[in-house]
Amino acid sequence: MKKRWNLYLRSRFFYLIAGIICAFTACFALPAMLTAVEIALGLSVAVTVADCMLLFRTKEILRARRTLPKMFSLGSENHVRIEVANTSILTLKLSVTDEVPVQFQVRNLDLNFDLEGGTTRLLDYTLRPLSRGEYIFNDINIFARTSLGFAERRIRISLRQMVPVYPSIIEMKTYELKALSRISNFHGIKKLRRLGQSYEFEQIKNYVTGDDYRSVNWKATSRKGELMVNQFEEERAQQVYTILDASRSMRMPSNGLSLLDYAINTSLVISNIALNKQDKTGLLTFSDRIDTVIRADKGKGHLRKIMEALYKQQEQTLEANFELLYLAVRNSIRGRSLLFLYTNFESYFALERALPIIRKLNKIHVLVVVFFENAEIVDYSAAESSNVEEIYLHTIAQKYVSEKSQIVNELRQYGIQAILTRPEDLSINTVNKYLELKSRGMI
Repeated sequence: MKKRWNLYLRSRFFYLIAGIICAFTACFALPAMLTAVEIALGLSVAVTVADCMLLFRTKEILRARRTLPKMFSLGSENHVRIEVANTSILTLKLSVTDEVPVQFQVRNLDLNFDLEGGTTRLLDYTLRPLSRGEYIFNDINIFARTSLGFAERRIRISLRQMVPVYPSIIEMKTYELKALSRISNFHGIKKLRRLGQSYEFEQIKNYVTGDDYRSVNWKATSRKGELMVNQFEEERAQQVYTILDASRSMRMPSNGLSLLDYAINTSLVISNIALNKQDKTGLLTFSDRIDTVIRADKGKGHLRKIMEALYKQQEQTLEANFELLYLAVRNSIRGRSLLFLYTNFESYFALERALPIIRKLNKIHVLVVVFFENAEIVDYSAAESSNVEEIYLHTIAQKYVSEKSQIVNELRQYGIQAILTRPEDLSINTVNKYLELKSRGMI
């Protein structure tokens, strides 16, 4: 690491010099003060020189290094750690400024603390990226001063590092723990009673209170002399596809992220959970054309393949072509599968254009249509009105909210699973729907 240093005189020094200048001015009226003021000036210069010598007595008084994760998670709080070591014998007052990537537009990241000689301090701060891509961290700037505080030394540590921002790995691991844990209760994950029964036989076990008496294995019971029951497990190797609409309807922002970014994060979450439940996962993205098709498969390597494909997705400026989507599904997806279609219908008219295709897809697959509430309009529609103009605006907002509910009812009328959700609740609602469909044996 290449290091450069600079010297800065601090405000305390200039306040002292200003006071001495005023004292010299007063000496015109009080000549007897002149000797004392000259001594004060000499002492001030001596103390400042001594302060500088303490700061620059050795070439290296500080060391620092930055620790970054291999990749950042989109839309999540990512930790950045800086380790600062004081190699001198002095207690230094430090101000650390990290040159974070320009995408964050952070200009006030100053970490201030005291560090005793021969000790190390670990600093930690978080960053929340709002777009995918490569983020470049540049130098670490450390401003060091002694307790005298007349001078300050800047140490610039050249430490250029690149970190890619991928769909949220943090969110994926969080929901993996929530969905797959058998002993813990987590807020938001629903525990559903299984309706019906799978035919995937697992084992014969001793009967315990609560087991279905219809699953008693009478032959095993007669041999053992105690009640034995057949235990079944959820069917595996079922196909779960994520279909992303990357058209302009998904460009709408919410809390800094686009709707497509929310859908991308959720796609990674649901793919990971499905793979952990021994299902196969696939991906299809479309707008006015078919962009990406990954056939359903298993394995952690397959999850990496899906993550790389999601990393490269970009919102398009044209309308979605649902007819082209139907042809791609018929040609690429073999066998009955669970399809999560992430799109956005801002009006009932937008649904009417896509509904014939959606109904055809639902006849050959289990289709879940996921679209978004406009959280700002929903909150605005629930606010109180104080004048005639606000009554009019709130009425329009309520009509918009009602139209979204009408879209859900229309889809369910044709037997199509539908999720209307706020963007920030997308992952939890999608995971719950997947677990519900699995528990009911509908896939």
